Order: sequence, then structure tokens, then C-alpha cells
Amino acid sequence: MFKNKKTTLILAALVIVIVAAALIWMLTGNKGDGSTTATETPGGATVSKDGDTKSLEQTFYIYDTVVNIKVFGNTVEQKNMDDIQAMLERMDVEFSRTKENGELYAVNQAAGKEAVAVSDETLDIVKLSLKYAEEMDGLYDPTVGPLVDLWAIGEGGEHVPDQADIDKARSLTNYKDVIVDDAAKTVKLAKEGMVLDMGGIGKGYAADRIADYLKAQGLDSAMINLGGSSIIALGNKPNGSPWNIGLQDPDQSRGTQLGTIKISDEVIDASGVYERYFMQDGVRYHHILDPRTGYPSQNGLKSITIMSPNATDADALSTGVFLMGLEEGMKYLEALPEDVEAFFITDDNKIYATSALKERLNLTDPTYSFAE
Repeated sequence: MFKNKKTTLILAALVIVIVAAALIWMLTGNKGDGSTTATETPGGATVSKDGDTKSLEQTFYIYDTVVNIKVFGNTVEQKNMDDIQAMLERMDVEFSRTKENGELYAVNQAAGKEAVAVSDETLDIVKLSLKYAEEMDGLYDPTVGPLVDLWAIGEGGEHVPDQADIDKARSLTNYKDVIVDDAAKTVKLAKEGMVLDMGGIGKGYAADRIADYLKAQGLDSAMINLGGSSIIALGNKPNGSPWNIGLQDPDQSRGTQLGTIKISDEVIDASGVYERYFMQDGVRYHHILDPRTGYPSQNGLKSITIMSPNATDADALSTGVFLMGLEEGMKYLEALPEDVEAFFITDDNKIYATSALKERLNLTDPTYSFAE
């Protein structure tokens, strides 16, 4: 059930994300592939044909967002969608800091007291989060939970907290105070009041696990969309052509676009000030919190979009690199050994893209232009 204070916001988010899913579906192959009339399975998936290739598509509400999965292949069946749903529901509980039967919840409740035994999956995502935190010198920090709780952006009744409260929350935000015991498979938070929060990589991690599952099933053509912010285009479209993805306009509601990009076997992950925010005294306070200051970042960026082979990497980078700002973020990405590309949108509607990405972007909204 929805929590009462979140009902309006969640319903609004549902409408926004459904529009985004519809846009992506229109752009990624619902036209010109010889599709026949769709039918629905008893399990809830929509079955259709794209040329000679069967496809199944199903939408779930998990991770507090709308998840849309479309899989192409003549061997795909409802069981695949059921397996994916079970995976998502399991991870949603394991990685939740609010669900009382979740493993992360148990770790947070035991903060400053004792280590908590966790599953291999939870241990894996916690270790990954700490790796990203170290690589980005704490700009991505999985212990940002006290600041997230304090600002409560998206919860209703938002306002700028008192400085004393911000300072206290910052004192509890330090990834180096997370103690992982691989042999015992335990996680411990060193200080009482610390809060682990996997919100920065949870969707990306889930998207990667879905992709791994589909590949293991011999299904190598799919669109995996977790709320419009973490999207995996697995392989190519059934006819062998790349996927055509609409790119989010950071000044408009979900579903509108500033352009398109063609991708094959690639991830798109976006973060921006348009997602969750409130206004106070003419200032936009958004959900991307800087652990160094305890405040939402004010660095002249509207959004960043990461292109990567791996959704978990892209999810973490979209937060940490956003906080680096344009100049340092661009240098950081260009120096990575992995094949990662990105484009930044600044407050003056200029687009700055990494060297290999600019020529791939097809801008359709004249409001935006490439920086000289």
C-alpha cells in the first residue's frame, strides 16, 4: 500500500514514467517491423510479433517506480517475466532501508552495535558501492542516508534544514565507516545513526542482473527500462538495427525529449535536477546531495547522461560525476579505462559531450545546442 504522505507524488511519478516508457517504446521499434496485433498471457505479459520474431512485454511497479521489460525471441515465455519479477521483488526487499524484513534495514538498525549477516547479493552490492565511493573519493557515498532522510525531498513539506542538523547528518556520512567481513558475510556500520542507502546504484544493479539472466536464457535482444533513469538496450532490435532512444529534456516533464541516440548493447543512465526537487526563496533544492557540504549541488549543471556497458557503473557515475561538476567530471570520465561516454547539460542549455559521443547525438530541440 502507498504511504499516505507519498500517494500524490507517487501517482504523479507513475504518470510521468509511463509517458517515458511509451516514448521509448515508440522510438525503439514499434513502427515498421511488421508487428501484429498484441495479445496478453494469463501471467500479464503482452505478446506480439516483430516481423518473424516473437516478443513479450510486461510492466511492474517495483523500486518505487515503473519497470518495463520487453524481450524479443521466439523462445521467450511468461516464465521469463515471472522469474524477472521474482528477482526484482527479492532485491527490492533485500536492498531497502525502509522495509523491516530487508537486509539493509537490519544493517542500519544495528548501526554502531553489531555486524549483520547478509546474502551474497546484498554483500555484493554493498562492496560495489564502497568501491565506487573509494574511486570517486566519497562523492558517491552509500552512507548518505542521514542526509537523504533529513532533506526528505519528495516526501512532502520540504524545507531547508537547520545547519546544525545538516552538520550532524554529515558527521554520520562516511563510507570508510562501513565494515565488511567477506569470510563471515557480514556488514557493520561503525557509528550509531549511520544509514546505508543503495538508492544510488540499486536500479542499475537490478538492471544488470536482469540482463545477465536473459543472456543465460539465450535471449539477447531486449529493452530493460527501470523508471526511465536506468535503461539497458540488450543486443540489437530483431531486424539487426540499433535501438533508437529518446533523450530526456531536463526542463520538461518525463516523456519529452531533446534528441535521440542509436545504441546497441549499451546502457543509458541519467541524473538531473528535474527529477525530485523543491523551491525555496527562488532556489531549486534537488535530490543530488553533496556529502562534502550536506546540501544539494549547485554547480551549474542541469543533468548528466552516462553511456556505459554496465548499468551499475553508470548509475554510480551519474551521481558522483554530477557532483564533480562539468570540468572535473569530464576529465574524470575521459581518464577512465572503461568505455564510458557522457554528456552534460548546463544551466544555459549548452551540451558538453565526451569526445566519442558528440557525433552520435541527434538534437531535435532547438533550445539546446553543443558548446563551442
